[in-house]
Amino acid sequence: MVRLGFVVAQFNKESSVTHEMAERAREAARERDATVVETIEVPGSYDTPLAADRLARRDDIDAVVALGAIITGDTDHDQVIADAAAQGLTDVSLRRDTPVALGIIGPGMSHDEARARIDYGATAVESAIDTVTELEAHDNHE
Repeated sequence: MVRLGFVVAQFNKESSVTHEMAERAREAARERDATVVETIEVPGSYDTPLAADRLARRDDIDAVVALGAIITGDTDHDQVIADAAAQGLTDVSLRRDTPVALGIIGPGMSHDEARARIDYGATAVESAIDTVTELEAHDNHE
C-alpha cells in the first residue's frame, strides 16, 4: 500500500477549487488502495515546496502530492509563482529521493478554467502512486 502526504495550497479557497481538487485526490487514493497519512494546508502554491519537503522527510510517506490553483492576474506574477513552485517541488523530489507529484494547475487560467481542471487532483495521485510502484519494481530488480 502506498502512503501519501498531501500539500494543499489555499490561496483560492474561496472558489473551492483546491478543496475539490483535494477531494478528487482522496477519492483516487481510496480507489487505488493508497493511504493519505497527512495533509498540510499552506497559504499558496509558492509555499508548497517547504511543506512537501517536510512530508518527504518522513519514513511513513512514500510520495507527496502538491495541489493548488494559480489563477491569472493583471501581471505576470502567476507565471513567477508557477515556475518557482514547480522548480521547488522538483528540487524536493530529487533531494529527498521521494516522488513529488505536481498537481498545481495554472498559470494563466480563469476561475472557470480552474474549475474545469479539478480532476488534476486525481491525476496527481495516480502519478504519485504509479511512480512509487515503478521505482519499487525497479529497486527489486537490481
